Amino acid sequence: MRSLLAIAVVATCLPTLSAAQPAAPQPPEIVKTRCAMCHGEKGEATSEDFPRLAGQHEAYLARSLRDFRAGRRQSIMQRFVKNVTEPDMDAIARYYAAQPVPPPSGQVTELGSVGKYLYEKGNTFSGVPACKTCHGALAHASEKLPRLAGQHVSYLEREIREFIDAKRTNDNEVMHTVAEKLTPLEIRALAEYLAALP
Repeated sequence: MRSLLAIAVVATCLPTLSAAQPAAPQPPEIVKTRCAMCHGEKGEATSEDFPRLAGQHEAYLARSLRDFRAGRRQSIMQRFVKNVTEPDMDAIARYYAAQPVPPPSGQVTELGSVGKYLYEKGNTFSGVPACKTCHGALAHASEKLPRLAGQHVSYLEREIREFIDAKRTNDNEVMHTVAEKLTPLEIRALAEYLAALP
């Protein structure tokens, strides 16, 4: 009798317990109609050419969107944000920042171990400082710097080359001086290391 009473109490409480759990945030309309095409509805990216936005810092995402719109950062993104309002930019940044980070896009590789050394120690012979000095030990996002951990190899390589070619001009000047000292092999090694980080 006691066990039947316990089952009845649990069964009565279950709807209340499930109702108390917060619902997953729904994507803003602009995410569904514009952003998801390249970045995915959950920010996981639909191609290796696009950055993963899930788990990026909200302030960093919002600033990047405004930099694209103002022309401080050059890319195809300028077309997509040209007519995006301030509230929509904030909504996009808030939504993607709240999404769970997807699993790493890459696997641990032998070349990636060279990238790990560069990331943690730098290259004293060429004057490349340790990347973790600015980007942190885990390469996670901050208000000023993007989350590098788990990004796609090809995307990371392209962005480093854009610093070398001065196509990215909205970011810290330090990255330009660091990137131009990297060899193509070092760029690939760093990209493979970062892609495998959780």
